[in-house]
Amino acid sequence: MINKVIERSLSGRDKSRIATNPRRLVTIGELSKNVISSVFNFIMIMLILNEFGFNLAPLLAGAGVAGLAISFGAQSIIKDIITGFFIIFEDQFAVGDVIQTGTYKGTVQMVGLRTTRLVSWNGEVNIIPNGSIISVTNFSLSNALAVVDIPMSMDRSLADAQELVLRATQTMKTDRDEVLDVPEVLGIQTLTTGEYSLRIIAKCQPNSRANIERAIHTAVKQQLDADLEEQRLEEERKTAEEAKLAEQEAANQAPAPQTGVLKTEVTDKRDPNESND
Repeated sequence: MINKVIERSLSGRDKSRIATNPRRLVTIGELSKNVISSVFNFIMIMLILNEFGFNLAPLLAGAGVAGLAISFGAQSIIKDIITGFFIIFEDQFAVGDVIQTGTYKGTVQMVGLRTTRLVSWNGEVNIIPNGSIISVTNFSLSNALAVVDIPMSMDRSLADAQELVLRATQTMKTDRDEVLDVPEVLGIQTLTTGEYSLRIIAKCQPNSRANIERAIHTAVKQQLDADLEEQRLEEERKTAEEAKLAEQEAANQAPAPQTGVLKTEVTDKRDPNESND
């Protein structure tokens, strides 16, 4: 009957949450059944010994004293085991989740009854006793929100800056599966005499916030480079056209070359009274 109750409660828990690991539920069920089986077996052994005439009072007293001594000597281990059981049973985090507890942050590699193993982003493996886990931040249960602030020069107008950011990020939803919605420009986040910054947000899948933020920075930088290159080509084209027009104007203003016969006057110094002969 108790096993049936455990199975029914776990099946109801499976339907109540979207992202549930079936293997974790199986582990919880088997662990609960083993604990219940151990308790009932102990009770059964005590009843059998009682039927054979054994005096259970000294035995139970000795077991109580031994259990008390063990509990005082290994209370941290018992605390770790109890905490680990509730971590698994309450589905606080699972293998593959990105969590942060205290100063430790990383991907869960192993969840046990006594310890939890985390692998940080730089490869460090942290083994944490479950009893020392007081609070946990799980980054894998819901969608993340990438937040990026892009600095802009005061020489660029607000409308031009917003249009540039929108052109840079308009294809991110179709290009990247992690992005769930088109990035949105909220507006000016900070303002100084020399520059202002635009805040951009993008809804993305769990554990992809850092990648999407880097992707937004990269897309905006590439768009800025493309605009600068286009502006440079446009200036070169205008410079070439102006040089061509200047050459044409210089050619039109140049004096025309003179052509024809050079005439000279010859002065006749002869005496008019002198005969031609």
